[in-house]
Amino acid sequence: MTRMDNALLVITNVPDEAIGETIARSVVEQRLAACVNLLPKIRSVYRWQDAIEEAGEHTLLVKTAASRYAELEAAIKALHPYEVPEIIAIPIQAGLPAYLEWVMQETKKNVDI
Repeated sequence: MTRMDNALLVITNVPDEAIGETIARSVVEQRLAACVNLLPKIRSVYRWQDAIEEAGEHTLLVKTAASRYAELEAAIKALHPYEVPEIIAIPIQAGLPAYLEWVMQETKKNVDI
């Protein structure tokens, strides 16, 4: 795999399960992600506009190809209700080769169906 074809784990938090499901389904349908795991409700503590805040959120773990990251980020931002959503990408350094190949195949542009 070339550097631009490396797999990424993209993490974002959303305020509720319904928004998480909407984002997950949309990015998988668009082939911007091979898979999205929606984790159950978590509690986040953070500083926002000089105040300490707490919120219940749901975490999305998105598996994608590095070459699709910019489009994935734009799609998440378009559907996300937060002014500044957490969208971070972590390079996947190693993994089951067959799984990583599946991620690459599922996130290819212009796939014949």
